[in-house]
Amino acid sequence: MIRVPPPTIGLLFSGGLDSSIAVGHLLGQGFEVQPIYVASGLVWEEAELPFARKFLAAMATTRLHDLVLLDMTAADLYGDHWSITGIGVPDAESADEAVHLPGRNPLLMLKARMWCQLNGIDRLALGCLGNNPFADASEQFFAEFGRLLDRATDSAVHVFRPLAKFTKRQVMELGRDLPLQHTFSCIDPAEGLHCGRCNKCAERKAAFRTRGRDDPTEYGELNTTIKHFR
Repeated sequence: MIRVPPPTIGLLFSGGLDSSIAVGHLLGQGFEVQPIYVASGLVWEEAELPFARKFLAAMATTRLHDLVLLDMTAADLYGDHWSITGIGVPDAESADEAVHLPGRNPLLMLKARMWCQLNGIDRLALGCLGNNPFADASEQFFAEFGRLLDRATDSAVHVFRPLAKFTKRQVMELGRDLPLQHTFSCIDPAEGLHCGRCNKCAERKAAFRTRGRDDPTEYGELNTTIKHFR
């Protein structure tokens, strides 16, 4: 009897809660997972990437492939935006719209999708939840953009969101046994730690509260306060 290997799925991976939980979810469904990190020159990536590597190391299995690191700079596009300079980063009291990065998903998806095509992977997963409020994170956008790229390259890479049907609480429950202390979701890191004060740290704290368990994150609020008042 010939053993058919499990299909490999590319996963756009940032090391945040959702994409990390997507790793565990896809592995649990029997897939081989190829994580793809796209570096864009954003202010938090220097702190984020080591966390991403730690999480993948903690999840190590023969069905989890080594991290692929791609470059898709946005520094020349965003200029003096807070995501590049680190100045005026949206805090915990800011609206979610304040953290929107124009064209972020199309840029990430283009590079990751092309890598999948060139390496024989016909599916690309994204960790976006269904309630993401931004226009470039909707089901319609991903379907239309995916079809456009298929036509442009005369190939087919199916783009899908394995967590789209889940609420944030359900996603956190999916990740209940995963090493989430090694995930990262901060846009104003303090000496390599979560700052504890930004919009994304507030969102992270709320996510852990939804599952009714202790938050394993080490926050650098004190160091952040010192940094802001020097």
